[in-house]
Amino acid sequence: MKRVYVNEKWCLGCYLCEYYCAFAGMNEKDMARALKDVKINPKIKIEEHNGISFAVSCRHCHEPLCVKGCITGALIRTDGVVTINREKCVNCYTCILNCSYGAISPSDEGVVQKCELCIKTITGTPACVRGCPNGAIVFEER
Repeated sequence: MKRVYVNEKWCLGCYLCEYYCAFAGMNEKDMARALKDVKINPKIKIEEHNGISFAVSCRHCHEPLCVKGCITGALIRTDGVVTINREKCVNCYTCILNCSYGAISPSDEGVVQKCELCIKTITGTPACVRGCPNGAIVFEER
C-alpha cells in the first residue's frame, strides 16, 4: 500500500504542505483567496527540532493503536487506510494519546483529525505531496 513518506534531508520547513492539506478539502480554485485571513488546521504538521524540519502525518500502521484504543469505533482501517467516522467520534482523545507518531490532533469541528491520504477529497496523489516544492514528501510503496 502506498503511504506518505518524508525525507527530512530535503524538507525546507516552508509549511506549504500544511497549506495544500488545508486547501484540499475546499471547493475553491484559488488557494491564496480561499486561505486569506484563515487560521488553518491541517492534518499534516511541520515539526522543527535542532535545525531539522520534517512533516508529521499518519503512518496508517498495519496494527494501529489508535484504532484499537478508540472507545466508539470511530477510527477504522479499510484497505490499509485509517479513517475517522465523524458521526461516531466523541472527542475523547484516546486516539491522540495512543498514536506513537503524534499524527492525530483536535480539529475545529469538535472531532479529531488525521491524514486520510485525501481519499475523500482528491483521487490520486495527496495534496501535501503534490504541493511540496522540494520533493521532500512522497507517496509511494516501500
